[in-house]
Amino acid sequence: MRAIPPLKALLALDSAMRLGSFTLAANELSVTPGAVGQQIQKLEDWLGTALFVRQIRQVTPTAEGRAYFAQIQPAIAQIVEASRRVREGRNQGVRLSMPPSLAAKWFAPRMTDFLIAHPGIPLDLSTSTAFVDFDLDAVDLAIRYFNGVDAGLSVHLLYADEARVYCSPGYARQLKLKRPADLQRATLLHNTLHPHWNAWLTQFGELTSAQIDKIAGLHVDQSLIAIESAVRAQGVVLTSALLTQAEMANGSLIEPFEEALPLPTAYYLVHPRTTELRAGANTLKAWFLETAAASRTAERTD
Repeated sequence: MRAIPPLKALLALDSAMRLGSFTLAANELSVTPGAVGQQIQKLEDWLGTALFVRQIRQVTPTAEGRAYFAQIQPAIAQIVEASRRVREGRNQGVRLSMPPSLAAKWFAPRMTDFLIAHPGIPLDLSTSTAFVDFDLDAVDLAIRYFNGVDAGLSVHLLYADEARVYCSPGYARQLKLKRPADLQRATLLHNTLHPHWNAWLTQFGELTSAQIDKIAGLHVDQSLIAIESAVRAQGVVLTSALLTQAEMANGSLIEPFEEALPLPTAYYLVHPRTTELRAGANTLKAWFLETAAASRTAERTD
């Protein structure tokens, strides 16, 4: 028979090492700090070496403890991940993450199409401007706005992007916006997703940095707010055509100029390269790729 260490003690060690405290480990494991200490003592007796130095209200890993944990921690993480996959294997639900602006402006109007076509696949959608950490976050698929380079991810282009100018028809008439240089009379609506006003105005407006700095501006952190401000004739927004489709269709926004600034960033569908997707996630992935391809084809034929 193989000599197997006390497995319950290994879980106590994992929590105590990660959290740096028997008390915090006890909270995570829903036991008492004394129970954590007893399990680790049992493991130390089995190994024949001390893993922690105990002091009043403080425990510090020994060199042997740190070295031992460094060797076993990847195996514990594999056990946790494998167990999660088996436990969730029968669940067809898909956990999806994407930027708030894309979720509201592009995905929400199309989400019903997917749910009708696949009623047995529930969606759990989260929105965030931060990049998903697949090792920490419970997410199957994510749409990421970036340059498409990440060796640890399977990356699929959905939409290339370029920065275009939009405003309400009334705002364009009021300021007599005929050419890019006329934006010196406008209020520029800045947003964090497309912070490219300087580059756009330099290239197409042929304005100097000093001239650009003198243009009135309003800074917001989300494209949603900037686009809504443009609809309300509060300024001009520089953003993606993907986020203004509804407003362009209903006439609340127009493009006063044809110029568009190509961008190195784009919308990509991503998931971990080494993780096998479940059936529901694979179905949603295929739907995203087909929907994006159909949209690109329609744009070329217009």
